[in-house]
Amino acid sequence: MTGQWNAKLYDDKHSFVWKLASSLVELLAAQPEERVLDLGCGTGQLTDQLAQSGANVIGLDNSPAMIEEARRLFPKLTFQLGDAHDFEVTQQVDAVFSNATLHWINHPNRVVTCIAKTLKPGGRLVAEFGGAGNVRYLVEAIEAACGSVLGKTVPHPWYFPNIAEFASLLQEHGLETTQAALIDRPTPLVGSDGLRNWVRMFGDHWLDKIPSEQHDDFFEQLERTALTHLFHDSIWHADYRRLRVVAYKSA
Repeated sequence: MTGQWNAKLYDDKHSFVWKLASSLVELLAAQPEERVLDLGCGTGQLTDQLAQSGANVIGLDNSPAMIEEARRLFPKLTFQLGDAHDFEVTQQVDAVFSNATLHWINHPNRVVTCIAKTLKPGGRLVAEFGGAGNVRYLVEAIEAACGSVLGKTVPHPWYFPNIAEFASLLQEHGLETTQAALIDRPTPLVGSDGLRNWVRMFGDHWLDKIPSEQHDDFFEQLERTALTHLFHDSIWHADYRRLRVVAYKSA
């Protein structure tokens, strides 16, 4: 997962990432006094919602900027800087909650190992992240524009598993999947420059490889390529497809 995040751009233009997760919070149904880890907490908005249930919540993120903003917004909550691939908590938790984070991981086996180790026997994982087919048209447009500018294809960096693939991985670590679904969720992007801002927020993988003087050319080609599938009702959309999972650690 990248540690380079613009917390202001995230909250100003991409707050839909956490605003669309209210049903995931309800699915977790955190109880008073439960210990909950919010894995990939971002600026802490969902950590705060979970804490309102009376649960003891720890927010963990590998971005110093996100953790700093979370601590500023919610000073009474506990936030910890850490990597999903290699993290520890002082006590095992009743639940691991994760929204829009697990598609950023490079080594799924290491992450699930940490999750399983962190959960108490009988504890649950409730997670939602990019699944198979997520941002298909957006990625195709980015890769095409990047290839046109750089003369080579730069594949996307994300982990988008299907249900069987992820459930199998969880099973290998003693976590039984009890609910799983792939959910199509086309999401409006804020403003006429919504597509560009999405790439600025989440696409450093490509932008860092393109000379700054060629960024405008890249964005213009991106918008032309993406227009057919991602621009409708006078606004840009991201073609999100989410994998939602509930799994329990063997008791």
